[in-house]
Amino acid sequence: MQIEPKQSSVKGPAPMFTGDVYYDVIAAPKPEPSRMRVNSVHFCPGARTAWHCHAVGQTLYVTEGVGLVQARDGDVIEIRPGQTVYTPPGEWHWHGATPTDFMTHLAMWEAQENGEPETTWGEQVTETDYHRP
Repeated sequence: MQIEPKQSSVKGPAPMFTGDVYYDVIAAPKPEPSRMRVNSVHFCPGARTAWHCHAVGQTLYVTEGVGLVQARDGDVIEIRPGQTVYTPPGEWHWHGATPTDFMTHLAMWEAQENGEPETTWGEQVTETDYHRP
C-alpha cells in the first residue's frame, strides 16, 4: 500500500483551455501494468477545454455544478452531478462549465501501452460552438 500526499492544484494551460480551469491529479500511471489517469477538474463559469480526443477513450463523472459537453458535429449537451459521460477512442470533443455555473468532474483515461501521447489537442472551441443549441 502507498499513501501519497496531496499535490498542489494546477492551472490548466491556455493552449488546452479557455477561461479559468484548475485540476488536481488524483492518479497517475504507476509502474506497469497500470496506465490509469484520474484528475479532478474544476471549471469556472464559461471555462472549457479545447477540442481534443483520447487514444484509449475517456470517462467523465460530474461531481458538482452544471456543465456542457459536445462531440464534433454533435449537439451541446448539459451535464449534471451524478452523470457519467464516455467518449470512445478518437472521438473529438470538448467539455466545460455553462456560462453561469461552476462545474467539477473527474476525468478518467488511460495512457497508451506504447508510450505515445494519450491525448491529442486541437483548436479552441469557438463562441459559436460553445453557445450552439
